[in-house]
Amino acid sequence: MSRMIELIRQSAVPANIMRAAARGALALPPAEMIEILVQLTTNPVFAQESRMTLAGWDETSSLAAASDPHTPPVVLEYLSNQENLRPRLVPALLENPALDESRLMDIAHHASREIIPLLLASSRVQTTANVLHALAGNQRLEERQAQRVREMLAGLGEQWKPLQAEESVPYEVAHAAEIVAEEGKPFALVTLTGDILGLGFDGISAAPPTEDAVVTLEVLPALEAKAEAGADPVVQKRISTLHRIAKLGVGERVQLAMKGNREERFILIRDGCKVVALAVLESPKLAENEVEVFASMRNVQEIVLRTIALKRRFMKAYTVVKALVNNPRTPLDVALTLLSHLLVNDLKILSANKNVPDTIRKLATKLYNQKKTAAGQR
Repeated sequence: MSRMIELIRQSAVPANIMRAAARGALALPPAEMIEILVQLTTNPVFAQESRMTLAGWDETSSLAAASDPHTPPVVLEYLSNQENLRPRLVPALLENPALDESRLMDIAHHASREIIPLLLASSRVQTTANVLHALAGNQRLEERQAQRVREMLAGLGEQWKPLQAEESVPYEVAHAAEIVAEEGKPFALVTLTGDILGLGFDGISAAPPTEDAVVTLEVLPALEAKAEAGADPVVQKRISTLHRIAKLGVGERVQLAMKGNREERFILIRDGCKVVALAVLESPKLAENEVEVFASMRNVQEIVLRTIALKRRFMKAYTVVKALVNNPRTPLDVALTLLSHLLVNDLKILSANKNVPDTIRKLATKLYNQKKTAAGQR
């Protein structure tokens, strides 16, 4: 990892350097510059300019990045995203072994008429059943193309089972390979020391709050005994829900994350299986106040907090931004990027928050003094 991208991730370079980076004007190797630009697409200030720069980036170096197995996953994910997909890069992306199969499935399921022939010509697509099934569900597929997909599937010993748009959930299509890979693994729940359900169950887990810990079905009898002894209906209901969820497979939990109720989402956001936890954030039923709660939770995987920060619809809510910055579990690069968006009073409170890293507190103090001084000069 280059020193420059480390500094940019920490927002530790001057604004004029960040602006130059967003224009692609730094004197760095093209591959490094592309990675920096992708990083800046998550920056609230420089995101739009960075996306525009990437959209017009030199085709030769873009092709090199798209085809290189050593290209960082975040760059490949950006280039293969439906919003950013450039047809000239598609053949290289399709054959890049570093590009996850779930990304190929997403490309196939949503491909335009221009891109479908590129998929059909790809040797990797032709030999990957899950991608062919996703392509079979593409509503833009012509009959002659559909026939080719049938023949390819038959050659792999697969039956034609197109995923119809009205019958499938896009998240499940995009992550089908990951769901299959995780299926069969024991249910586990991310937790903090001594508190599984957020209801004060002590002594269940021995992991420190700063680490990912998990609980499995083995602890449920102890929890049920505590609930019965306390006769608390809220506790009993939550344990009953947990017990039911713990018996579900990964695919079923993803379905529940998308379609379930608030109580179920509260548990599933802490699922030890990443694909389940992230499915909660894609639920059409998810309310803004739930996201705020998730953003403040320490008993979730870091990828959950990072994903919240990447979604613009969540970042429109100031309460979510504030919750992420004040959460000691939020990745440092994410918290540093969001810090400048806090109001003066919130910066003052944060500067005294001993739960967050020293780097956050020190920068909060610096920004507070700057904004306070600027306000006094008006």
